[in-house]
Amino acid sequence: MVSHHGRIRLLDILRGVAVLGTLGTNIWIFAHLGDLGYITTGGYSGWWETNDFIRMVVLFIVNGKLLGLLTIMFGVGVELKYQQALRKGKAWPGVYLWTSAFLIAEGLLHFVLVMEYDILMSYGVTAIIVAFILKGGDRWLRRAMWGLGGFHATVILLLLLLGLLGANMSLGSFQEVTVLYKEGTWIQQIDYRLSNFLLLRTEAIFIIPMNIFLFLLGVRMMRAEFFSPTEKGLRMRSKLLKIGIFIGGPLNLLIFIPGGVFDLPTRYLFAPLLSLGYVAIIAKMIEWKEWSAFWQLFEKAGKMSLSCYVMQNIIASILFYGWGFGLGGHLNSLQIISIWLCISLIQLLIASVWLRHFKLGPMETIRRRVIGTLSER
Repeated sequence: MVSHHGRIRLLDILRGVAVLGTLGTNIWIFAHLGDLGYITTGGYSGWWETNDFIRMVVLFIVNGKLLGLLTIMFGVGVELKYQQALRKGKAWPGVYLWTSAFLIAEGLLHFVLVMEYDILMSYGVTAIIVAFILKGGDRWLRRAMWGLGGFHATVILLLLLLGLLGANMSLGSFQEVTVLYKEGTWIQQIDYRLSNFLLLRTEAIFIIPMNIFLFLLGVRMMRAEFFSPTEKGLRMRSKLLKIGIFIGGPLNLLIFIPGGVFDLPTRYLFAPLLSLGYVAIIAKMIEWKEWSAFWQLFEKAGKMSLSCYVMQNIIASILFYGWGFGLGGHLNSLQIISIWLCISLIQLLIASVWLRHFKLGPMETIRRRVIGTLSER
């Protein structure tokens, strides 16, 4: 599980799977022109037709789970930077604050120019908070992790209770949004995002406590050798598998209950439990020698995960929005899934070819150069 450069291959592979997997959720938003009703159940009072059921099966696998995995991987990344700073005797958070600030700036550009459901801005803010928590030591880490994790879980469970008591959990109509993405120009869509900045950033703000918990979980998992190719790592991942299968799996099946009551709990509370199971499953699968070439592709994508995240959303925008090929609103679930898989395959191939000639992905290269320049001032 360790590359010849000393990197833990599992981490890069998990990043690659997580980034391409997030498109498995976002693809429905693109394909249905910004209508969030297609990743929720609030608009349904009964069972789904075949086309809708296929979509829900995919969402059961990916919705919130790959985002949770990606968030944990970002936490691992913070820990790696922290340990690197300690080894080199550098101040912490120091230069890492520039890295986080640049991530926020990248996210802002991505939000304005490409997609209103960007996660990079939220991750950048979370990274700054987590960096200072790590500076405070293990006691601060534990208090912040369980305090904010408990707060987030309480809020979600209260919302679940309101839903069970009959509160309307529907997100309302997205008719104006779908018209904009079907008929509007790219400039008009940018204006929409800017004009509704705070409203469209509600989720990014709402999930910060969860993000902090999952970042810190990634830190704790890294320190406890969950990703290590050692016997201890194997035992740790065996525990994750049990959590994912016996706790995360059943809880995430609640996504198949229509009405919207379980939309928030499955995405923001139960999904990360299944994410932990994915870590164990993928770690086991990369041991299969006959799959080696397959996992190498995901490893490359993981090494340039930021570039892949932005690239996949740009491709999807071009394919589905009216100013591009205008496929939005015209495809069934199997066709949408096929496009998701094709975009993922294209990214795997691009990442593989790119990293044969360059050390880093294009976005990663820009970030390193900009941060290097800023840190020298």
